[in-house]
Order: sequence, then structure tokens, then C-alpha cells
Amino acid sequence: MSKKVGIIGGGIIGLCAAYYLLKDGHEVTVIDQSNMNSGASYVNAGYITPSHFIPLAAPGIITKGLKWMFDARSPFYVKPRLDIDFLKWSLAFKKAATKAKVEKAMQPLLNINLLGRDLYEDLKKSNDFNFHYQHKGLLMLYKSNKVGEEEWKIGKKGIQKGLKVEHLSNNEVEKLQPNTNLNIKGAVYYHSDAHMTPNIFMKEMISYLDKNGVVFYKNETVKDLHISSEKITSIKTDKREIAVDEVVLAAGSWSSHITKKLGLKIPIQAGKGYSINVKKDTNITIPAILCEAKVAVTPMEGFTRFAGTMEIAGINSTINPKRVDAIANAVKKYYENIAISTEEKEHATCGLRPCSPDGLPYIGKSNTCKNLTIATGHAMMGWSLGPATGKLVSEIIAEKKTSVAITVFHPDRKF
Repeated sequence: MSKKVGIIGGGIIGLCAAYYLLKDGHEVTVIDQSNMNSGASYVNAGYITPSHFIPLAAPGIITKGLKWMFDARSPFYVKPRLDIDFLKWSLAFKKAATKAKVEKAMQPLLNINLLGRDLYEDLKKSNDFNFHYQHKGLLMLYKSNKVGEEEWKIGKKGIQKGLKVEHLSNNEVEKLQPNTNLNIKGAVYYHSDAHMTPNIFMKEMISYLDKNGVVFYKNETVKDLHISSEKITSIKTDKREIAVDEVVLAAGSWSSHITKKLGLKIPIQAGKGYSINVKKDTNITIPAILCEAKVAVTPMEGFTRFAGTMEIAGINSTINPKRVDAIANAVKKYYENIAISTEEKEHATCGLRPCSPDGLPYIGKSNTCKNLTIATGHAMMGWSLGPATGKLVSEIIAEKKTSVAITVFHPDRKF
């Protein structure tokens, strides 16, 4: 049965939800507070990451976080602040960073990442799109034996879960990536991963949805949700009121502001990430992560993107030059022939990734509201999990069996 579905949020998650709901025959409206041409969905590393089956809240990250907390150049920077939501999130993060909880999360994260990759490949094969997509894997490049051992330990877990993973020497990496002058000890190579150029996909998806009847209300802020009998009957923005049968909340780092209107608290903190585009030829053809620096490297359509850092400092889009410099300096340490210029650094961009305390997304219907499907909290895997989440949202609204188990992603889970 066709329904009127209002989607709050026009990033990768919201657009993919719109796509699969449209395919199911629903009347879809997307509302976004921006012009839908910037933010995390446009400036991310473009990774599709079955390799990322370890959640952010992993054992040891608290110790590292305390060490890095007061260093604005560190890969994972938490700005201390007296904010009740942040303090509650931090406590929940600490509770989630246990071996038992990480073990429980790994298989569901792998499953949803594999689903996301398969759906991207289906979209690529369709006649609807012509976006940049390459399945070349991911190199975890390391400079120290200690980090190499840690990465290979994770790699062996991946092998146990059915992924193809290799441990490569410096010479073996050089054969895969000639003429890059890499200064490394070796790499762990995940063959499972793929990569894209995000802005190309976003533009194509918006164009497709627009041509096929999806209504977009850009630069509109959701002011209220009208409720009757535990259901949202309409969405009120600063410009209009939209009648709905179902609502999808995919507002990223802003999602918790909207759920508070329903008396529903889902812990989310904005994790700011930065990216620098380099248009000169770098000879890089396979995506990589510079392990010690936590910097992502992606060969995109017409440029190479260097992205990184996780900055938990509230909702703001301020560019911190120290963090941009940290990315540029890391690149020089690994790729000796690549120097990111002052001009390239000045054009650095940032985006806010919605982070849950346990590193798992929120996907599902809360018991608080019968017709609200929540789809947020994807942190650094938002791009990878876009189509998978969109597909799951359409299945939830249709009350079908979901493509993968989603119990661990339930928005009402306790921390």
C-alpha cells in the first residue's frame, strides 16, 4: 500500500531511503535544513568498508582518547565540555568499549557492510546511474611493527569471518602501488573493500529522485512534529506543514534534537572529519589508511582525497587549521613525494558524522512512536552503509523480513 513518507535529512542515508521507498511505490518527500550540496555525505573518504567490522567503541580507545584529549592534532580528539548530553554519551561510550560487546557487534557490522557493497554494485549495474565505483580493496599501511601486529590481528579475524585479507611486506606493497615512494614497514590488504567519489553519486541520486517524483524541500528546518495516538501526523517546518503516514529520521548529527520533541532520547555526538583534495597526480590507485595517523587516502574521479580525524566537539563547522596540518604532515611521512600545498590546505572541508556511544547505527522503529523509523548514528560508516540502511528502512516500513538482522541496531537499546 502506497504511503506518504516524509524523510528528515537529505544526506546519503536519507537519499538511499528515498530511493528504495520510491521503488516500493511510496510518495516520498525529503526535507533538509541545507542546500544539500555539502556536509559529511560530500567530503567523506568514499569507502565501502566490510573491513570495518570493529566498532569505534573498542577496548583501548578510552586510554588513547584520554592521551589524545588535549592534543588538537591527535587522530581522535575529544574536546572536554560541561554538557549533560556529552557527559551521558561519554559514560555510555565507556560502558560499550568492552571485549564482549565488541565481539557481539562484529558480525552484524560485517553483514550490513557486505549488504551495502552488494547494493552499490546493483545500483552501478542498473541503467539509472553512472557513478564512479571501483572495487580495489583497502591497504592498511603501517610504519611500526607494533601497529602492524595489531592490524594483522584484526585481519586474521576478518579471514575467520570469510574475508580475503593478506599481510604484505613493503616490497609487496610497492608492486601494487609503484612510484608512490611509500615510507612504511608493510600493510594489511583487505580485498573486500571498494571506493567511490561521493559528490558524483549524491548528484546522480538527487537527479534520479527528482525526475521520478520525489519532492525536495531544501533549506527548511523542522520546527515540530504533530502527534496523534502515538503517531506523527504531520511535520512542521519553518515554511510549511507536511502531512505524513510514515516518517524516516535520517538527520545525522542533528537527529537527537528532533527525537527530543517526541520525548525520545537517542545519544548522538557529532564527530567532525576533515578532507583535503589534491588534484595533481599522486600515482595512488588503491585506497589506503595510514594506520598510525588514522588518515584515509582515496583515489577519486579527477583527484586524490586525504581525509581523517575524529573530533568530538559539538555541532560546529569550524575548520581547525591544526587538524588540517596534522593530515598534511601525516601524508608527507608516508608518501615522501607528496607535499600538500598551503592552497590545498586552505580549501580543506569538514563534515559532521553522527556517532552513537557503541559505534553501531540506530536503525528501526522506537516503541515511543509507531510510524517513526530511525536511521542515523552511522559514524564513519555512513557512506558504506547508505544503500543497506535505505533498503532496511523500506523493509521496516513495509513490515517485511529485513535483509540482515537488525536487533543490535535497535534505537531503544540500553547503554
